[in-house]
Amino acid sequence: MSQLNHPDRLEELKKIIAQKPVLYNIYLQYYQFFKKILAQCPSEGLALEIGSGAGFIKKILPEIITSDYLAYTGIDKIIDATQLPYEKNSLKFIAMINVLHHIAHAEQFFHEAERVLRPGGKIAIVDQHHGWISRWILKYAHHEPYFPKAKHWHFESTGPLSGANGALAWMIFERDKKRFERLFPHLRIIRYQPHSPLQYWLSGGLKPWQALPACAWGLIEKLDALLIKLSPQFGSFVNIEIIKI
Repeated sequence: MSQLNHPDRLEELKKIIAQKPVLYNIYLQYYQFFKKILAQCPSEGLALEIGSGAGFIKKILPEIITSDYLAYTGIDKIIDATQLPYEKNSLKFIAMINVLHHIAHAEQFFHEAERVLRPGGKIAIVDQHHGWISRWILKYAHHEPYFPKAKHWHFESTGPLSGANGALAWMIFERDKKRFERLFPHLRIIRYQPHSPLQYWLSGGLKPWQALPACAWGLIEKLDALLIKLSPQFGSFVNIEIIKI
């Protein structure tokens, strides 16, 4: 697992994203979600992505500050999400893709986010959802830890990428929603929207393989849409939108 936490993997990960059109388009969907939310934020303040990794968000949002805990080449800032190096009310937007479930002290991150966001500023999160399909994949076929029955949001981490609780977003915003609202009175949850039952898993994610040929992806997208229409609980991932009031 230690190799997951090594910044030298950056070029390998970038190559995987670039050479897998389906995965590239999944990232594009996430960035378009961020673009829509950022457009609703105050005009003043900074926009920050946490855990930028091998992503390409600046192609869509060139003004955003990229950051990561690991010293990846080309990242604007190396930061710890639980100790954000910004003044109070200085940010208008925070974005994260599959990062929240790696933050061992999520409560501290949200305290920091509540501090640095200006009123009207937003957090946009894409993360794993504890859905009807994903719970079996996360429990039996995924390399990251997954503890949906954990009593607490924090966990002992083995590293910024190897350490995780794949159920964390669901725990915070669904199972423990009232606790979140009590702890962070200035952060209001606007959206918790599960999506993508199958396409990310079948794409192989950041692994070098994918399960289906490119010609099959139109059918997979239609199947995903049908499953979500039947029930959001088929979703494997979730879009989360939070505003500071």
